[in-house]
This record gives sequence, structure tokens and C-alpha cells, in this order.
Amino acid sequence: MAKINDNFLKLPGSYLFANIAHKVTTYKEEHPDAKVIKLGIGDVTQPLPQASIEAMHGAIEDLATKERFHGYGPEQGYKFLQDTIIKNDYNPLGIDLDSTEVFVNDGAKSDTGNIGDILAVDNKVGVTDPIYPVYIDSNVMGGRSGDLQKNGMWSNIVYTPCSADNHFIPQLPKEKVDIMYLCYPNNPTGTTLTKAQLKTWVDWALANDVLIMFDSAYEAYITEKDVPHSIYEIEGAKKCAIEFRSFSKTAGFTGVRCGYTVVPKELMATAANGEKVALNGIWNRRQCTKFNGASYITQRGAEATYSEAGKKQVRKTIDFYMGNAKIMKQELEAVGLTTFGGVNAPYVWVKTPRGMTSWEFFDEMLHQANVVGTPGAGFGPSGEGYYRLSAFGERENCLEAMERIKNWLKK
Repeated sequence: MAKINDNFLKLPGSYLFANIAHKVTTYKEEHPDAKVIKLGIGDVTQPLPQASIEAMHGAIEDLATKERFHGYGPEQGYKFLQDTIIKNDYNPLGIDLDSTEVFVNDGAKSDTGNIGDILAVDNKVGVTDPIYPVYIDSNVMGGRSGDLQKNGMWSNIVYTPCSADNHFIPQLPKEKVDIMYLCYPNNPTGTTLTKAQLKTWVDWALANDVLIMFDSAYEAYITEKDVPHSIYEIEGAKKCAIEFRSFSKTAGFTGVRCGYTVVPKELMATAANGEKVALNGIWNRRQCTKFNGASYITQRGAEATYSEAGKKQVRKTIDFYMGNAKIMKQELEAVGLTTFGGVNAPYVWVKTPRGMTSWEFFDEMLHQANVVGTPGAGFGPSGEGYYRLSAFGERENCLEAMERIKNWLKK
């Protein structure tokens, strides 16, 4: 009989957002007339940029002709998209990359979870807390986590707490770690690091042979000048960091699926025999075996987001979502709630009132206001006492949700 990977049995019963969906479905079955407004998951609501739609239609026409037909594409992505990414996302920041360092994928979630395939099981993993659940869960699946303890932490993972007490600025781990996950602008808190603060992490990683997994999926939402858009803005980062980016939240590709990962050629790790090995080639080998590449149609759509028209359309959508975030912060603070984020990211991180736990706040908001968010405890132990609201909704729903929440809290 086949044997399973027992690490999967260590995971909690369901993924955070699946658990929320179940609770909401149960409530709606019991209250069929309730109009529930969802401000929980980070799924977008605005249409794709028109430039992308036109480009994808053109790509479909290509596939309809023998002369322009495309079958299997490069596992790393088409060079037309790789070069466009470098020209628009990195060159303006003073960062030079080769196209072979950019790996196009079907969304950042895939690569942030799959990157562990090329890393040894006995690596010590560090995370900021709270954190995007995929970082933790994928390392549990990979056998690096140890066991889940009563305090909600995994025994073999090093946690760096982030809360209002330290202004959501993580401290360098006191224990030795080999891999460190950083996400900025942060999901779920919506907070950021300045260039000087990020430099502290890069310098630490270089001095201690630490590999940084840097998730910058929300960099397009940055509004403040001293917040870096890429970790490679920091000198030396190419020697210690992998960067993940996505078209999901910038161009609305959550249903189309496209993102990319940057693995610099000068980034090294250690083999079992002590030899230094370039991670770029190892990741390329993994992708060639396990990934067939994002579709030609999708990549033409992604390329079009960098056209002059595409840039304007993407910016308009981002401004719309950040308008929602501004409304949410103002309305919630007007009724005495303490909020964080919402300035450089499309998430508002709310301190739960009256000493309520995050799941208590979830249940009361669902039942009393018919509004759904995400309990902070679902992002890790330091998320307890907080609540995440997403700005990726329709303006009408955003306004209605804030009115409902205000009326509920005033009772």
C-alpha cells in the first residue's frame, strides 16, 4: 500500500480561507435573506485592464493561425515578457537583471509554496508573525516545521513577532536561521519597512548566510517615498534574496494567473558536501521538470500591462482600491477603532475592541453586521487581537460595510 507524506497530517484541519468560507456558507444557509459583504480574502473585483484584454484577444488570434501558433512555451517564461518586466519593474530602480534570472509563473502563491522543493529539509526557517499562511504551511508539508504547539507556534520555526508594541517592525531573530520570509508591503498588516530598515535585514543575511524569501506582491501600492519596491534596491541583496511578484493584485490577474520570481545568478546555497551552488540553475531545473509555463495568452496579457495605456489602466484600478482603503481607515477610526496599514497596501489591520479575540470579532461582525473579514489569529499567534479587512471590494459595498460596522459598534 502507498504511504502518504505524514507532514500533511500535521496541518490544521483546513486552510484559513476555506475555514472562513465554511463559516460564511453555514451562516447564509441559516439566514438566507442576509446580504453578506465580504471584505476578507484579497480577491480583486475590478475588470482586467483593457490593454490586457486586447492583447489576449490578439494572442488568441495568433493561436488561430498556422504561422503564429504557439505550443509549449519556455518553462521560464517568454523572453518578451521577461525583458519587459526588467525594463519596467527593475531598470527604473537602478537594478540590472538578466532575463534568465526572471521566472514567469502562474501566480506568486505557487512559487512561494514551491520554492522549498530546492531546499534541504534541515534548514531552519524564520518568519515574521503574523504572516501569510502559505509560508508556514508549505514548510510544514516540506518537513521543516517540527510540531504544532499549544501556543499556535511550530516547534522548529523561529517567530519574529510584529505588533503595535514594536510598531510592526520585526526584530532580527536571536536564534540561528537559514531561511527568512519577509513580505513588504506586508500581508496581512499592510505595514512597511523603510530602506534603512530593510538594509538591516540584508546586511544581517549577508553576515549570517541567510536566504531571504522576499514577497513584494503589493509593491505597486506603495505611496511613500522611503519604502523600497524591491529588495534589490539594497546593495548586496542579489547575494542573499529571492523576490516574488504578482500580476494578481496589480492588474487583476487573480483569475488569469500570472506572476514571476527573481532568482539572481549570484545567489548561492550550500550542498551537503559543503560546495557552494547557484540557486538559479537549481530552480531552473525544478521548473523544467515540474512546470510547463504560463500560457502564451496570459503572458501577452501581462506584457500589455506595461504599455502606456496598460500602465494608466493599472494605476487607475490601484487608486480605486486604495480609495476604498482610505474610506475604511477613516470610518473605522471615527468610531474609535485603531487601524494600521491601508497607506502602502490594500489591507487595513484593525485592533479588535473590548478585548475581543479575533474569531469573536469575526463571529459578531458576521452575525451583527453581515460583514466578513479575516481573523488575525489565522495569520499566526501575534495576529490575535487583530482583524484584516481587504480593500478589494466594490465602492458601494465598501461604503455599506462601513455603515453597518459603525451602527453595530455604536449599539
